[in-house]
Amino acid sequence: MQPYPLGLRLTARRVLVVGGGSVATRRVPPLIEAGADVVLVAPEITPALRALADRGLLTWHQRPFQDSDVDGAWLVHAALDDPAAARAVSAVADDQRIFCVRADDREAATAWTPAVTRHGPVTVAVLGGGDPRRSMAVRDRIASGLAGGQLDAAETRAERAGTVALVGAGPGDPELITVKGRRLLGAATVVVVDRLAPGLLLDELGPDVELVDASKIPYGPQRTQDEINRILVDRASTGHFVVRLKGGDPYVFGRGGEELIACATAGIPVTVVSGVTSAIAAPAGAGIPVTHRGVAHEFVVVSGHLPPGHPDSRVDWAAIGALRGTVCVLMGLKNLEAIVAALLANGRPADTPAAVVADGATDRQHVVRSELAGLAEAAAGLKPPALVVIGEVVGVLAAIADR
Repeated sequence: MQPYPLGLRLTARRVLVVGGGSVATRRVPPLIEAGADVVLVAPEITPALRALADRGLLTWHQRPFQDSDVDGAWLVHAALDDPAAARAVSAVADDQRIFCVRADDREAATAWTPAVTRHGPVTVAVLGGGDPRRSMAVRDRIASGLAGGQLDAAETRAERAGTVALVGAGPGDPELITVKGRRLLGAATVVVVDRLAPGLLLDELGPDVELVDASKIPYGPQRTQDEINRILVDRASTGHFVVRLKGGDPYVFGRGGEELIACATAGIPVTVVSGVTSAIAAPAGAGIPVTHRGVAHEFVVVSGHLPPGHPDSRVDWAAIGALRGTVCVLMGLKNLEAIVAALLANGRPADTPAAVVADGATDRQHVVRSELAGLAEAAAGLKPPALVVIGEVVGVLAAIADR
């Protein structure tokens, strides 16, 4: 018999989950996300489920199942690996004509949980005739199409016409863009791109998409930003869905705040999609964790585009030099010698491990390691984009990273 597919609207409706192990740990979060009133019955539960109970997201009865637990439920999950216990739960549910999902025996269940993928407003549920591997294989193929923006671009374009999305594309590897960022990029009718955004992402744009290369706008830095703001507002005002594609994260030295203010002032709705920042990803790709237990309990990210002592710099280099944790400097290669001198003058030991990661998270990545005092000399010849990372964490995984 073929199952009858149905989407349940569970907001504020009681759903009973019996069992507190790994199956329940997987089943409960989507029920909470659907707004269900989740009641969990089990003598013991996993730490993940306990955390949900502690936050008030579900009600936990710390005891074995009782027949009365089914009263008032709209749906029952027997998340048990004990067939006898699962049969007892489903028998009570059957008597009350309540659908019951059974983890132990799909054929004895009155409802199945499908393989699910979610992509923005789209939820796809796949039932593979009782074969979970088949369900997941089909689900994964559909998920791939959704992630590539191939299936829902037209709908997203219609929904977002006249709006702007500030999308962080990550540090260089095109696969480090978020799923939401890639979905919105696939639906854009205008893309305004940074020079630091991964170029391979642009290869996926349709021929009808207007591409504005912000790095070629022929003005100085402030005039260029004013012109970018004008383009965002102008294109969105004429009904386009505009994606401002930025390297890293829009709000980490990306002027995303200025662009949001410009759009908001003009009455243009804006969506901000965070991206993976190179301040964390570039060191990680070089085998450098920005924190490590017993080594660094803090890390700071500073801009080095202005040298220490510059009247427009807002970095407190004296405070940075006094820190014991990790210092990540973006856009600091040109001023590296002055930055190193400032850190040394303000208390950072000369033998502090340090590194420069150039072209991080790309096939061209190059890493130079040195003690802090000799870092500027060691990094001579490197070209931007590059990230400077200073602290004991640089040496923590060096032996492994260099294999």
